Amino acid sequence: MNASPSAPPTLVTSRDNALVKDLRKLSQDSTAYRKQGRVWLEGDHLCRAALARGRKPLIAVFSESFWPLAPAELAQAAIKTMVIPDALLPEISGLESPARMGFVMALPAPGALSPGAASLILDRVQDAGNVGSMLRSAAAFGFGQVIALKGTAALWSPKVLRAGMGAHFALQLLEGLEPDALGALTVPILVTSSHHGSLLHRQTLPMPCAWAMGHEGQGIGDPLMARASLKVRIGQPGGEESLNVAAAAAICLHASSVGQSD
Repeated sequence: MNASPSAPPTLVTSRDNALVKDLRKLSQDSTAYRKQGRVWLEGDHLCRAALARGRKPLIAVFSESFWPLAPAELAQAAIKTMVIPDALLPEISGLESPARMGFVMALPAPGALSPGAASLILDRVQDAGNVGSMLRSAAAFGFGQVIALKGTAALWSPKVLRAGMGAHFALQLLEGLEPDALGALTVPILVTSSHHGSLLHRQTLPMPCAWAMGHEGQGIGDPLMARASLKVRIGQPGGEESLNVAAAAAICLHASSVGQSD
């Protein structure tokens, strides 16, 4: 079923339009969402993922060529709908091939830290792709709370959103915290290292717990390391020096989740 003709959208044709200017910032500035209190979800996959989790967009934006073809669940999702010429799509996109649609959504209000929740702690993880990938793993393996310490890549930045593939909407996300805030956790904190600690596959892992993943080059910082209840290493029979932090996170989170959802 395509878009309903009973609710005509607003046509925007100027690159100087206020909405176009805002979307340009949201798509190109990794922290613009903090100033605007809104996020830009580019592409139907992210938009559908948000709708599946009950999120309501503030504005739906469609290209002029796609609007007549847009499925009803997308075309009728927002109270306000905007259509822009295809030539303006590069203005509001962070992709080489701009998506034909997107949603503007309110930035979720930050919640309070849940002391007993299965959590993923990000300690100054810099790469947006790594952060997004770890959010996907957290959502997949039942770690519903992500705590990003100060210095970690912006969680709602366009690159993290794309790499997260919709995981954001299944998680409680807290960002910009100091290590001292972790004192409120009642679950044990687990850390991993390339060369120190007991082998992961030989451990009986607590669940719920909080897995901590650190900076790509420096690893876990001393303040967080001091709070760790268990230090483990991932066996690497192939002899590589280290694993990518997102790969390490997936292995550790999966190891903790085994047997939890049989």
